[in-house]
Amino acid sequence: MALKFPSDEWIKELSTKLNESEDYERSAKDWEGDFIFVVEPDEAYSETAYLFLGLYHGKSPDAAMVESKVEREAEFALSAPFTNWRKVIEGELEPIQGMMTRKLKLAGNMMKIMRYPKAAKEIVNCCALVPTDFGD
Repeated sequence: MALKFPSDEWIKELSTKLNESEDYERSAKDWEGDFIFVVEPDEAYSETAYLFLGLYHGKSPDAAMVESKVEREAEFALSAPFTNWRKVIEGELEPIQGMMTRKLKLAGNMMKIMRYPKAAKEIVNCCALVPTDFGD
């Protein structure tokens, strides 16, 4: 069954997929830093949504849909319109390239993220494993 994006169920399933991924565990074994993913409205989605993803040493100990960016403390916030998030999830937009071209806006230390490109790629690979319903 496909899970609605964005939703609490979707981000929790992504967390599960990350915890099952040996490739993610290896590539992010030294990573410390949680994320808030901000899904901004565009022509395909009319609301703003906030997804918290806890990340620590190659695992995801926590994930939830939250009410705002400040509800959960996170080192990074990554914002983009719904359509750009869809491109990331479907593998059409690589996240670091998206940040460099400002299709994804980062609040946090870009240099830290640039040291873990393989981990970023593995997160996207795990996104692709989540059966996703984009509402169309």
